[in-house]
Amino acid sequence: MGILGLGIARSSAQSVTDLKIPPVPVEFSTWKLQAENAWGTEYLLEFSSPRASAYAKNDQVPLRVFVPKGDGPFPAVVVLHYLGAQDLRVERVLAQELCKRGIGAAVLALPYHLERTPAGFQSGELAIVPDTQSLRDNLTQAVLDCRRAIDFLAARPEFDPKRIGVSGVSLGAIVSGLLYGVDERLSRAAFVLGGADLANILWKSTRVVSQREVLRGKGYDEEKLRAELANVEPLTYLGTRRAERRQTLVVQAKFDTVIPASSSSALIRALGEPSVVHIETGHYGGVLVQRRILGEVAKYFEIAFAGREYVAPDRLYAPTLRIGVLSSTNARLDLGIGLDLWQLDGRGKTITTLFATPRGLQIVLGRKIGQGLSIGLNAGSHGVGAGLFWSSVL
Repeated sequence: MGILGLGIARSSAQSVTDLKIPPVPVEFSTWKLQAENAWGTEYLLEFSSPRASAYAKNDQVPLRVFVPKGDGPFPAVVVLHYLGAQDLRVERVLAQELCKRGIGAAVLALPYHLERTPAGFQSGELAIVPDTQSLRDNLTQAVLDCRRAIDFLAARPEFDPKRIGVSGVSLGAIVSGLLYGVDERLSRAAFVLGGADLANILWKSTRVVSQREVLRGKGYDEEKLRAELANVEPLTYLGTRRAERRQTLVVQAKFDTVIPASSSSALIRALGEPSVVHIETGHYGGVLVQRRILGEVAKYFEIAFAGREYVAPDRLYAPTLRIGVLSSTNARLDLGIGLDLWQLDGRGKTITTLFATPRGLQIVLGRKIGQGLSIGLNAGSHGVGAGLFWSSVL
């Protein structure tokens, strides 16, 4: 799971400041039957993006629509993927879970991904460039594409236009936050491993280190970046929806360094009083409990669309796995992977980890002293030692 995307776009009729202005209405082509399953039917639709980019291929938007079995009109959820997605397996699982609960799904390919990838590039390769104009253009195109997809869903007799939601993972969650802020037709939303405050993400995320250095070289700091991204910042728009309390869901990873805790917390505050589910992993460790997360998201939409109050579990259990390096007095430098056995405080500053290395198992008791760096004791077949332990939670 990755984070936000940037792309290069040429000018178009709709400016970046017009996110709240709906796209020009269009006549959609007939959707095409793709597959029939026990839980629903899949169709494929393609439409032109409301905002043109530098690549014609990027401007054709595929939308996969999943209709549950039974009689409608059904609620529906726009589903958005993560950065660099090579396929839509995660999104199909969520679509299946939704359909089983009588909820439709529309899976949209974001700009510069999947079928929208220009020739000669990989999916998402054009998504991150250290240029603020490109970021504004890309996020604008993503939001307008989603708004056109909502136009389609709202016009179909199979779906209930008053019960449309959005859900996204990582990049998809960031776009979802912006979309939820500008399009009031969305009545429910679930954000998985996402956040707000784009400047903070770009300035602190471990995913965009090289891009950040280029921005620094151009004279940017976090505040200058924040000012230039204000028009596409989810926080700019989400404040208008704070009155709709308890109608959204946020899944937050405790050790996330791709979407910093400060950004995921900013999203939570902007939403008012969302339901929050915590997982004891980093950004990528969510894959260990992927089905449980997606099942919880589908459960949230089922309950919320029915007009009942959704009560989130405080957390979903997920193992906390670390990759790390141990340097101690009783062993040479060891590389390995660790499993947290317990944490002595809620912030994860003091940990006990079972650390597997090529030379055997070690028990590491460490106290965090810096970014990913701990000092403490270790014990294994070579005795007890003291040293430094650097690790990163998956």
